[in-house]
Amino acid sequence: MTDEELLDLVQRRTLGYFWDFAHPKSGMARERSNPVPAYGYDYRTTVTSGGTGFGIMAMLAGATRGFLPRGAVIERIRGIVAFLERAPAYHGVFPHFLDGATGATIPFSPKDDGGDLVETAFLMEGLLCARQFFDGRAPAETGLREAIDRLWHAVDWKWHTRGNGEVLYWHWSPNHGWAMNHAIRGWDEALIAYVLAAASPTHPVASEVYHRGWAGGATFRNGHAYHDLTLPLGPPGGGPLFYSHYSFLGLDPRGLTDRYADYWQQNVAHTLINRAHCIANPHGHAGYGPPCWGLTSCDGDEGYRAFNPENDRGVIAPTAALSAMPYTPEHSMAALRHFHEDLGDRIWGEFGFRDSFNRSRGWVAPGHLAIDQGPIVVMIENHRSGLLWDLFMGCPEVAVGLKRLDFESPRLAAA
Repeated sequence: MTDEELLDLVQRRTLGYFWDFAHPKSGMARERSNPVPAYGYDYRTTVTSGGTGFGIMAMLAGATRGFLPRGAVIERIRGIVAFLERAPAYHGVFPHFLDGATGATIPFSPKDDGGDLVETAFLMEGLLCARQFFDGRAPAETGLREAIDRLWHAVDWKWHTRGNGEVLYWHWSPNHGWAMNHAIRGWDEALIAYVLAAASPTHPVASEVYHRGWAGGATFRNGHAYHDLTLPLGPPGGGPLFYSHYSFLGLDPRGLTDRYADYWQQNVAHTLINRAHCIANPHGHAGYGPPCWGLTSCDGDEGYRAFNPENDRGVIAPTAALSAMPYTPEHSMAALRHFHEDLGDRIWGEFGFRDSFNRSRGWVAPGHLAIDQGPIVVMIENHRSGLLWDLFMGCPEVAVGLKRLDFESPRLAAA
């Protein structure tokens, strides 16, 4: 296959997770495709808010490429939005897990049984892209845009500052209040929550919340060199690669800067450091090398972990290298060919690549995760066409939020 044919195949097959394996009643994305009894939830009924946001973006890519019929996609997303309008939300913020049939909240942990602000940000990232994509005058499209705006306007980002206006907090529960006490401080995957919080037309937060809260994190600034590559932001070694994926499914990092970093340089450096670590392979894990790299949060042979250069257990996740396609196209394409042509009989399945593998242990993940599947489709599409970047950055509110936080971007000059 040519590169284009292989990219088509991977996008189409991975998209099946959100199209064919979606919950049959709600259309929402299931959290995972395999049972893990220790986690205490039924994978068949448990759907995820953030993963659904990623899935919506993937479906838009599928409709654009002709993998899915546009009319069927709008009906699927209309069903998802109608389901969300009926489901419990907490100050407009959705929980991490919901029952795909009833909408009831499924606790993520004993005290995490209410609103999850970061997962809701991922959901809104996808919904706003859908609002921009379906821009026609037909009642189905106008009605969808109006319904998405109702959900978007209901999110009370300001509530999640706990009244102090200094930082956003991740969780609130009607039963436990702020007991989780998880302040969202950088650097990690949650930049999108601050951008949307500043962009909200109904419940915006002040710019100081971003500068004092997010940018005040202990692992925000870095500036050290790893493998002769300087990393502007983040924990030692850069952390798991999804830090450079989730927020940037919609946020276009090309030319995006603020007083702290150039975000294209940040994401490229993060990716190259992660790859260089795998090539150096200081722990001698089997299979590592120039075409086999990518450490991120994923399933592992000893459970779900945040794998990264500082926590390297030999677990490679295809989503890590493939979702880095915009940043390192040649290296990511080489990894894709290795995964498909050399390891395909072991890791390729009904919905694309299995979540992860550990060749030192002879282990392959038995299933897939929504939050790992979605970025593969979306970031490959951003590499190919910039579709999701165009849609999200085309939202007028996003431009307002970025300007409020003192970001600069070529997109803002044209807004």
